[in-house]
Amino acid sequence: MTQLLVEARGLTKRFGDLTAVDAVDFEIRKGEAFGFLGPNGAGKTSTMKMITTVSPITEGELTVFGIDPRADGRSIRQRIGVVPQEENLDLELTVAENLFIYGRYHDMKRDEINPRIAELLDFAELAERADSKVEPLSGGMKRRLTIARALVNDPDLIILDEPTTGLDPQARHLLWDRLYRLKQEGATLIITTHYMDEAEQLCDRLVVMDQGKIVAEGSPRELIERYAPREVVELRFTDDRQREAAPKLDGLASRTEVLADRVLLYTDDADETQAGLHSRDIHAEQMLVRRSTLEDVFLRLTGRRLID
Repeated sequence: MTQLLVEARGLTKRFGDLTAVDAVDFEIRKGEAFGFLGPNGAGKTSTMKMITTVSPITEGELTVFGIDPRADGRSIRQRIGVVPQEENLDLELTVAENLFIYGRYHDMKRDEINPRIAELLDFAELAERADSKVEPLSGGMKRRLTIARALVNDPDLIILDEPTTGLDPQARHLLWDRLYRLKQEGATLIITTHYMDEAEQLCDRLVVMDQGKIVAEGSPRELIERYAPREVVELRFTDDRQREAAPKLDGLASRTEVLADRVLLYTDDADETQAGLHSRDIHAEQMLVRRSTLEDVFLRLTGRRLID
């Protein structure tokens, strides 16, 4: 059986009257990339803080490497690498100095740290910036440095909290490439994200959290197959035509969602649905046919409400 690195049973975190994590169960296996998806306030970051031992457990059971964080948090922290949501690099130090200081934090000797720094600078594509101060670096460079810093101690578990938030598409894809390389090398990753394409790209398995609870679990493909029909027909209408068309849409798809700016028809046969639209004399200004995605699953499970 694949070794379990993290196991939670009834894991709960409360802040006064607020229950941030509500009796969740999950297992994370060695060598997999495991994702936590959810809107803001779903409980993802609170769960990560309990795993990294920086926030105490309110109720339930949690083991990391078979160790109870309440009994020996230091042993757990020595074996994990953490990429926090907010950057906390030392801006006045150079790129290489940031890595060196972190190595010393983990009690590594100088003759261990220096070869590791060179290796990580190559991995992060920062070798040419080794002696540059951190402050003027781009957001993508800072994020890659933060990931490299988390790898200094060759951790058994790497935790990434919203790793690509705020990055442009080019920087995101470069970061995905680096994380995918870590996966191929056998690293165990825990990733929290609200980017559905990121989860599909990187995660072997994931859970969807909403209001502190886990509402779904599986691989990205399993979740799509379980919660969404095969295809989506998106319709956009002009002026008042959407209101006129809405009553005619009944029965054309397994599920219909009428939004302010468009109508979504979830169907297992887009050709049949389009033929039905034509037969009922429904003509949209724009029509898009696409495969169902993890985002469709996410919105179905968590809703479209805005959460600050």
